[in-house]
Amino acid sequence: RPFHVEPTNIVSVNDDMQRVTDEASAMNKRIHYYSRLTSPADRALIAPDHVLPAPDEIYVYSPLGTAFKVDSCTDGCGKNSSLVTIFMIWNTMMGTSILSIPWGIKQAGFTSGITLILLMGILTLYCCYRVVKSRQMIPLTDTSNWEFPDVCKYYFGSFGQWSSLLFSMVSLVGAMVVYWVLMSNFLFNTGKFIYNSVHGINVTDIVPGTNGSNKVICPSAATGHPPQNRSVMFSSGNRTGFELFEEWWDKSQTVPFYLIAVLLPLLNLKSPSFFAKFNVLGTVSVVYLVFMVTIKAAHLGIHLEFNWFTENEFFVPEFRILFPQLTGVLTLAFFIHNCVITLLQNNRNQENNVRDLSIAYFLVGLTYLYVGVIIFASFPSPPLSKECIEQNFLDNFPSDDIMSFVARIFLLFQMMTVYPLLGYLARVQLLRQFFGNAYPSLFHVLILNLAIVGAGVAMARFYPNIGGIIRYSGATCGLAFVFMYPSLIYMISLHRAGQLTWPALIIHIFIILLGLANLIAQFLL
Repeated sequence: RPFHVEPTNIVSVNDDMQRVTDEASAMNKRIHYYSRLTSPADRALIAPDHVLPAPDEIYVYSPLGTAFKVDSCTDGCGKNSSLVTIFMIWNTMMGTSILSIPWGIKQAGFTSGITLILLMGILTLYCCYRVVKSRQMIPLTDTSNWEFPDVCKYYFGSFGQWSSLLFSMVSLVGAMVVYWVLMSNFLFNTGKFIYNSVHGINVTDIVPGTNGSNKVICPSAATGHPPQNRSVMFSSGNRTGFELFEEWWDKSQTVPFYLIAVLLPLLNLKSPSFFAKFNVLGTVSVVYLVFMVTIKAAHLGIHLEFNWFTENEFFVPEFRILFPQLTGVLTLAFFIHNCVITLLQNNRNQENNVRDLSIAYFLVGLTYLYVGVIIFASFPSPPLSKECIEQNFLDNFPSDDIMSFVARIFLLFQMMTVYPLLGYLARVQLLRQFFGNAYPSLFHVLILNLAIVGAGVAMARFYPNIGGIIRYSGATCGLAFVFMYPSLIYMISLHRAGQLTWPALIIHIFIILLGLANLIAQFLL
């Protein structure tokens, strides 16, 4: 993620040492807050291990994963332009939720899905705006290093401190669990593609699907025949070897455990800042997904039929009672509320914060809409039903599909580099809170990482449904950071200033009730 590290002027020992100490302290606080940031699309912000820069130099850590130096420093140096700020916010929010948006639209109904994406984007943008304004309403002189959890602590005391930690950990661990499920999926399909190609094996899946070069499959229709390894072989390989490969290369039985050997050692590193250089892969992956769905839609065509409340064999109604499943996914998809203050405070023109935040949200919503609508509309119905759209839409393309193979490779490598950063952030937030140290000992770190990895393996083994995991974690952390805390803080601030009105009170209580209903509905539908 783009951020800057401002220089501390190195002066001689005869100069004002107090000023140097204050500047260094401020810089350390900024780096500390950057290291705590985490994104809704399950990404990380982390300061690289730079030494103090020389006088009048600025090192900028860019979205492209490179550090470059600006030779001169003038007023406003180290600040980002509006364009960079907008891209930062877009890049931070875009995450694994994009893979579940088509499924969410299917659950809600086509017209309802589009409407909900627009409404949730507007609602979460308003709550995000309230988060940004919350720090400005605190009557203290120095809150420049505060993020939203610090604001919660100011207003709600220890309850705000510990509850914000809890919900922040829910979003972090939820993202890591989703990553483990997806990495298992991508690694399985990648390994299957490579094995079949190397051994010249021609495999026809028993999963129902379309014919032709642009094949689309329906894994959920293979009742009693889990699609991951069940296949019929027609040609040139050693059948015994093929069956042995299928036994040891199973999407839920074995592959999730293979990842432990690679990722658990990386989680135990004291500073995994090296992996932050690969954050460019997140942008590349999203751009490639947009390109891929465009090409697929051009070949498959548009398949839509509008029925408002009736359901037939191939199409779903425009409105479905399962729509809260989409709102749960969207709560996490639009979630940036716990780090937006820092992202915007680095904007060179602070008066443009509202405009830049609004543009970023518009671009995020447009990206989700484009991918979700294109995949849903082009899904070949008939011969397949729209109900076949998977929680990870890449599962609707067979493992031997070249474009899907490339997408899985991109996403697998990107997630394997981001996963240690998420683990580092979870460690910093939790262990520092309890022990005052982000790395109290290898034993403490190992126990925490084993618990996180164990949760990921268990989900990949028994509940590999990323749409379900995303909507549960999104609705849970969203209740606090998106709906409840911003509204409560705004009402408390207005009340203390004697400016609270009945319309404002009713509107923000309604927002809180919406968040609560969103969470409850996830467990009822």
